[in-house]
Parts: sequence; structure tokens; C-alpha cells
Amino acid sequence: FSSKKKNKSILSGKVVKKSKKKRKIKENKQKIKKVVHRTVENNDIVIRNKKFSKINKPVFKKEKSSEEILTKRKKQNKNKNDNKRQISEQLKENSKQHKHKNRQKKKNANESLVQQNKHTNANDVSLNKETNKLDYKQKKRKKLQEKLHQTLDTHSSSFSVQKQTTKSLRAKMMEKLQAARFRYINEQIYSNDSKEAQKLFSKDPESFHAYHEGYRRQVNKWPLNPVDIITESVQKMPKSHIIADFGCGDAKLAKSVEHTVHSFDLISTNELVTACDMAHVPLQNNSVDVVVFCLSLMGTNLHDYFLEANRVLKQGGILKIAEVESRFDDVHQFIEGLRKFHFKNIWKDLSHNLFYFLDFKKEANIKKKKKLPTISLHPCLYKKR
Repeated sequence: FSSKKKNKSILSGKVVKKSKKKRKIKENKQKIKKVVHRTVENNDIVIRNKKFSKINKPVFKKEKSSEEILTKRKKQNKNKNDNKRQISEQLKENSKQHKHKNRQKKKNANESLVQQNKHTNANDVSLNKETNKLDYKQKKRKKLQEKLHQTLDTHSSSFSVQKQTTKSLRAKMMEKLQAARFRYINEQIYSNDSKEAQKLFSKDPESFHAYHEGYRRQVNKWPLNPVDIITESVQKMPKSHIIADFGCGDAKLAKSVEHTVHSFDLISTNELVTACDMAHVPLQNNSVDVVVFCLSLMGTNLHDYFLEANRVLKQGGILKIAEVESRFDDVHQFIEGLRKFHFKNIWKDLSHNLFYFLDFKKEANIKKKKKLPTISLHPCLYKKR
């Protein structure tokens, strides 16, 4: 019995369980019906179970006709066009408002600029007035300063003119004195023989320097310097030739020539010059190839100079003379007189206006000195100016 009861109870329990399950399903269905969410996708309806997330079969609507579709599309197009019109109208209104605002801003800015310009113009007018006042004062000051400078310049110029006049007067007086001294020394040299001239310069050597300063001034006035022509001719000679420069002055020939040159004058102005009487030169017989007398035939004893030149020159040696044109009465007589001293004229240049250039060649030594003629030239005297 007990076993039967047990089986019945088990069977009854199963039934109960099945009945309970059916009830729950019904309740759930009712709940699902209440809680239904419809979502439209591609014109289809999908039912979802919120609790179990199950998707039921879609429910399809009936197909619409073509006319309805066209009407719908027309409505949609109208709505779109209306929206576009509304948007364009709104944009136009916004642009109008924006332009109106910009115009107002520009007007306000222009008004502010006009007001600023008025203020600046007023300030400029005031500044111009003040600057005009200052300019007027500055002009007055400048005028006063210019007047003062002019007065000072006139005083200074007058003072400088006075100084210049005093200086120029002093310089003129000194030049006149130097020129007068030069003329006096020149006359003394030409009117006396070489011994007396040597004594004069040995007692007063400054007179010799004064004479040469005046001589340099005279040379600067000449169109050419005869020493330059003699140097050109000597440079063409062989360098082995020995030259004796009688009355050399500053020894310009020795400075400008590579040959061995013996320079002689009454007083030595530098190391190259040996002081002596040109009638008695410290050289051996027949020891020199060339003898030069460049504006140095001064004094009354010219024959002594030519005797000394004949003694010193080698056989066939050359005597070169450059003298002022005005000293000669007749050049041919002078050439013939030197022929008696055994000097033969080989070249002459009389084309220059101021100077004569003569070259002689030694033919023989002088044996009889008493029979020689006296040679004289006019003294070269400078006029007062």
C-alpha cells in the first residue's frame, strides 16, 4: 500500500508541475502583449520581448498605390522647397541686418575720425602759431649771429690783410736785398780774377751761399738748364771716361752721371766738391778725358782756365763749354782764339736763344805760354728790376 501511495503522489506532483508551467507561460504571454515595442525598419514592424529578448515575426503592412507615393513625394518636395525658401529668406534678412550694422559702425568710425581731425587741426593750428613764433625768434638770432660773424670776419680779414701785407712787404724787401746782394757778388766775380774771388769767399763763405741761392732763382726762370744738356751728352760717352767739372756749384753733374767726376769750385758746398782756384786744379797732367765749363768762365783770367784745361786733358780729350749768348761779340773769333790753345772746334749748337754750346778737341800740349792771346768775354751782369 505504501508503495502505491508513493507512486500516486509522484504522479500527482508531476501533473502539478506541468500545470504550473502552463500558467506561467500564459501569464508571460499576457505580459508580453502589454509590453510590446514597435520599431520601424524598412517599413516592417518587429515585436520584441523586453524580458526574454525574443523577436517575433514581422507584421507587414499593405502595399500603397503609385499615386499615393507620388503625392507623398510631392508633399516632401514642397516641404523641402518651403524649407529652402525659409532658409534663404532668413539668410537675406541676416545679411541685411549685418550690412546695416556695418554701415552704422562705419558712420560711427567716420564721425569719431572727423572729431579727432578737428581736435588735431586745432592742435596743429596752435602748434603752427607757436612754431612760427619760434622760427621768427630763431631767424632774428641767426641774423644777429651773421652780423656778428661779418663784423668779426671784416676785422679778422683786415687784420690778416695787414699781416699779409706786412709779410709780403718783408718778403719783397728780403727778395730785393738778396737780389741786390747777388748782383753785387756777381759783379765782383766778373770784374776780378779767380785769386781775388777765392779770397773774397774764403773771408765770407755766406756770400758764396747767397750767390748760389740767387743763381738758383735765376735758373728757375730760364727755359732750360744747360747742365741738363751737358749731362745728356756725357751719359752717351763710355763709363770709363774721367770728367773734370770746373765751377761745378752743387756738383749736379756728378750726382746725375755714373762716370767718375772731379768737381771743383771756389768753396765746397758738399762732399763731392773740392775747393780750389780753377786756374790751379789738383789733377795730374793728361789725366782727364773731358773738361766742362758750364756757365763758369767768370773773371778776368780766362786764358789761365784754358791753359789748365789743356794741361789736364788727355791727347784727343774734349773741352765742353756752355755760356750765355750775350757774352759773345763774335763766336767765330772766340773759336779761333781757342785754336791757338790747341783746341779744335768739333761741334756747336747756336740754335738756343739764351745759350751757346761748343765742343773742342785737344790736338796738342801747349809749350810756349807767352805767345798766347788774351781771351775775354762780356761779364754777365743782371739788371735791376
